[in-house]
Amino acid sequence: MPDSIEELSRIEDLLPVVEPGVTPAGLTDQIADVTLKHPNTKTWLLFLALATVGLGALTAGFAALLLRGVGVWGIDIPVGWGIDIASFVWWIGIGHAGTLISAILLLLHQGWRNSINRFAEAMTLFAVMCAGMYPLAHLGRPYLFYWLLPYPNNMSVWPQFRSPLVWDVFAVSTYFTVSLIFWYSALIPDFATLRDKATRRSHQYVYGFLSLGWRGSARHWQNFESAYLLLAGFATPLVLSVHTVVSFDFAVAIVPGWHSSIFPPYFVAGAIYSGFAMVVMLAVPVRKIWHLENVITMRHLDNAAKVILATGLIVDYGYLMEAFMSWYGADTYDSYMMYNRMTGPYNPVFWAVMIINVVGVQALWFKSVRRNVLALWVMSWVIQTAMWFERYMIIISSLHRDYLPRSWGMYSATVYDWLVFCGSWGLFLFCFLLFLRYVPMITMFEMRQTAHKAASTGGYA
Repeated sequence: MPDSIEELSRIEDLLPVVEPGVTPAGLTDQIADVTLKHPNTKTWLLFLALATVGLGALTAGFAALLLRGVGVWGIDIPVGWGIDIASFVWWIGIGHAGTLISAILLLLHQGWRNSINRFAEAMTLFAVMCAGMYPLAHLGRPYLFYWLLPYPNNMSVWPQFRSPLVWDVFAVSTYFTVSLIFWYSALIPDFATLRDKATRRSHQYVYGFLSLGWRGSARHWQNFESAYLLLAGFATPLVLSVHTVVSFDFAVAIVPGWHSSIFPPYFVAGAIYSGFAMVVMLAVPVRKIWHLENVITMRHLDNAAKVILATGLIVDYGYLMEAFMSWYGADTYDSYMMYNRMTGPYNPVFWAVMIINVVGVQALWFKSVRRNVLALWVMSWVIQTAMWFERYMIIISSLHRDYLPRSWGMYSATVYDWLVFCGSWGLFLFCFLLFLRYVPMITMFEMRQTAHKAASTGGYA
């Protein structure tokens, strides 16, 4: 029993991290069995079949794109960017939650991250892979993508470093590399656990190779902890820098609606907002299918909902400031851009974004909503849809009517736009399902530490 009110408060705050009665050995067996024994194979195969259909759509869309050029998309003059770039920004934003959960919450000693950080990191990697396809398609000659890199060459033909496209290459490639190293480093102790628990020779060889000779000695743990914290500190600035660089694709332009200094923090908050919504979208079905309610508890979902609410309010502030500065700045073109968003041909997109992200997100103030799994899952889907619409609104409504009325035009996505977009979902789901099948989806060594803490507090953690 707690000896003081302070201790009681501490225990109550930590209570839902791991359900009482969960032991370290039981946690290890529960998580490892998902990888080694493959329960619910039929459900996994069903989703894999759906993901394969999506991959087929992606292949068809890109085959047409490479054979006939970007003209198969709906882009034209003046709308040179369509839903492809909107999807690029959206996928990059989704990838932010993984680094935030893994790096920043680790440095802040937030123990509740342990149950969701592994698949959030995997989500980051796969989302960045999906995002990387779109800028390559806009190169015109995508097979020469390496020209964007400052590789040694005899002709001294260097990339144009004042181009936001080059900035994207450096920012996204750095983000992907650091995230991959950070993700794999945390997997090494868990691969060793799978190696020791595996009964099939092939599993022992594969996981033994991936564990890099890990034996769990004091020296191994000391080196691991140092490297893990160093990578976390290195990854933390990337949460701010990557989407800031992506926002420069727009902010450095003189197009009305883009040339705004609020875009960097506005984009970063929106990225974390949509990223945590994706974490909830993935955590809820994973929790249900593999019966992980005792590991991914209501506290994890509740805390994720609080982060969604906090970042959603920052995004709402960005909307308010954008409209206010359009009025206060007294710039004719910028004022008309905002008026056109509200009343023009794409105004249903604007009002859908406002209703969901400004009004709908306020429901997360209520604990009854945050603790309702179904309501939270549906809301995460709605938020993702609204955030994609937001990117669509920023790009299309700003481009289709710029300075010269004679150059105004309308944009309409073609079937190839939608094939590539739906195919990117197929690629993401396919990679994520392979991850769930062959890699421990939850960090076993950190969860064992959490369970030990629970045992030391009489069943609480």
